[in-house]
Amino acid sequence: MEGPTSVAPPTTAGTMVSVLCCMCGVPIAPNPSNTCASCLASRADVTRGISTESTLHQCRGCQRWHTEAGKWLGCELESRELMALCLSKVSGLGGRAKNSGGGRVRLVDAGWVWTEPHSMRLKVRLTVQKEVQSGTILQQSFVVVFVVRNQQCIECQAEFRQGSWKSLVQVRQRVNHKRTFLYLEQLILKHGAHRGCLSIETFRDGMDFYFPDKGKAARFISFLENVVPIKTKVSKKLIGTDDKSNISNFKYTNYVEICPLCKDDLLYLPKKTARNLGNISRLVMVKNISNVIHLIDPLSGQTAAMGGELFWRDPIRPVITAARSRLTRYVVLGKEPVVLERNVSKKGTSRRNRSKLAAVTLAKEEDLGINDVQYEERSNVGYLLRSGDVCEGYDLKEIQFVDDDAEEARSSGKLPDVVVVRKLYGGVATNEADAAKKRIFTLQRLDVDVAEDLKSRSAKKDQEMEDIDEEDFLREVEADKEMRRNMNLYKSELLAKKKAEDDGGEGVDANENEDDDDDDDQQVRLDELLDGLVLDDGPDKVMEGAADADGMQYYEEGDKAAKDGIAYSGRDEARQMENKDAAVPVSGNVFGKEYMNKEFKFI
Repeated sequence: MEGPTSVAPPTTAGTMVSVLCCMCGVPIAPNPSNTCASCLASRADVTRGISTESTLHQCRGCQRWHTEAGKWLGCELESRELMALCLSKVSGLGGRAKNSGGGRVRLVDAGWVWTEPHSMRLKVRLTVQKEVQSGTILQQSFVVVFVVRNQQCIECQAEFRQGSWKSLVQVRQRVNHKRTFLYLEQLILKHGAHRGCLSIETFRDGMDFYFPDKGKAARFISFLENVVPIKTKVSKKLIGTDDKSNISNFKYTNYVEICPLCKDDLLYLPKKTARNLGNISRLVMVKNISNVIHLIDPLSGQTAAMGGELFWRDPIRPVITAARSRLTRYVVLGKEPVVLERNVSKKGTSRRNRSKLAAVTLAKEEDLGINDVQYEERSNVGYLLRSGDVCEGYDLKEIQFVDDDAEEARSSGKLPDVVVVRKLYGGVATNEADAAKKRIFTLQRLDVDVAEDLKSRSAKKDQEMEDIDEEDFLREVEADKEMRRNMNLYKSELLAKKKAEDDGGEGVDANENEDDDDDDDQQVRLDELLDGLVLDDGPDKVMEGAADADGMQYYEEGDKAAKDGIAYSGRDEARQMENKDAAVPVSGNVFGKEYMNKEFKFI
């Protein structure tokens, strides 16, 4: 006799057999646990094995974040880069979490959560999905807290250690003034070439730059090659060696010498050099210095460029250096335009320089009212001068030249009596006592250390010489628009006070005679000046997207995250947010289905 057999219930074609959930009794499709998705979600924990706390290290000096051994990353708060760094610190993501008892955990969304500004905490809300059984995917959101710890990076540690530099760049110029270094200092500040430098030390004839490695020093030398003619010499010193691993420790010293020519120096070229430079006149003046030396004939306006290799092959010594003691003040009595006849044997003067020539009538300022001696000479800056203006120039009649050829040419009358160098502006032209304080612009300076040999008994005399060099440099800046393009000029405190009093800057000296001085294109204009460096203006206002000296930008809360397409939970929402939400089943059983159509903004 056969035993009892189970008879399946009659089903219609295409109808699946249903079973009751073992917990709530709801009819469901058969599964290994015979549990519905809601009951399964109430018992399961998708985030099991995923860390909810981690630590980030930030350098307090440079505000960079530690990524891995010896590497530091500069990124802003709420940025995509910082989010990627935080996710890399969370263990259990991107694989099978420990003690999870299931399949792989998938990250589908991440967003920032507001924290107190000084709490040294960062919070990230993560949303993960996981398939707990065949055909059932659960989703759960939770908050991960990152504790920010302070740790110095290698570069910042080197700044506080003695003898920590690896490469030294010694910049020298064999002249008795520092006007070239004042100009070089402005170029370094504008281009940020001193970044990565541990310290800067100044001497009578140059500056020393200390770098933590050889690469940063080479980058700085490359910058110098692009702005001034230089020649370099490299040496190294053995500090220590390890014979077992064959590793040696060296310190490198780079000696950089700048050519001794400066702006407005007067030269008397050799015949061969003048012929090679387009058959220019032998008496020339240095117009400006870049990676090449720009020369100009003060009587015809003809220009030429001398490369650094040509100069170092046969160095030229200036016959007159543009120092204040060598310059004479003249008053302009009149001028007439000059039309040059073209000389086919010479390089043609450009139309722009040809239109700047003028025959000016000058008289020494100290001779006014004493004698009637006048000088009539051509000048390449004649278009700037008007009757009554004050200019500076070289008096070649009373100067003894060091060069024998130049002295012979002066004795035979082949040289002019006066060479006009520049026009004077503002209170300098009227000999006001506080002319330097009345300038409408100011310059930023590097933070340098003074060498020990300058802190001697002659320190007062050296300081006076530095003040004179700085004043001469500011006069050059006032009279050369092309020179000002390579540096940042800031509005002075005096200009800021006048602007506040006059409500719009009316009566400012820079633009008072703008209608009268239409031909004067070298005068400092207000549109060339930048805001800043006003000490009495209180703390600066933080503007959206404003950048500081290190290139970091500041945003309002949530603006940076919105710009990068990252979710951000504000203060009120963060206070009501739970650390971990309950798991919920995913509709459609497709990973990340509700996030597929989400728009992301990539950098």
